[in-house]
Amino acid sequence: MAESDWDTVTVLRKKGPTAAQAKSKQAILAAQRRGEDVETSKKWAAGQNKQHSITKNTAKLDRETEELHHDRVTLEVGKVIQQGRQSKGLTQKDLATKINEKPQVIADYESGRAIPNNQVLGKIERAIAGAPERGAEWTRISTYLKTPSESMSTSGM
Repeated sequence: MAESDWDTVTVLRKKGPTAAQAKSKQAILAAQRRGEDVETSKKWAAGQNKQHSITKNTAKLDRETEELHHDRVTLEVGKVIQQGRQSKGLTQKDLATKINEKPQVIADYESGRAIPNNQVLGKIERAIAGAPERGAEWTRISTYLKTPSESMSTSGM
């Protein structure tokens, strides 16, 4: 009771906006009207499980006007993956589960639509390499990839 004397004034103030209210469109517009600095940033792939982003030469592709594209996995690689997977008796989903990837990734590699990723190719190779029918025939999947320098040297001869 000693703290409650007549000379002391207690001021009750309204709490500031919560994080959700501060991010609202109204709050942003009000801050802009007041002339305050407002920093905005867009989240990229926030609600998705994007593990292997394709960032290779994207700035170069944006700057160039001529037709440029990323090298894709050859159909030979797709066939080797498909044959090895089938010889093990695995479906695309089973192989994807075994290597901790999405089934769509396996489908892209088998159809030749995927951009080569050495980590994914290594995991596929380790999962399939023990296939009994392939035996000593099995070579590293990445040897089937055509790099731009190889394709130029073979076409020039």
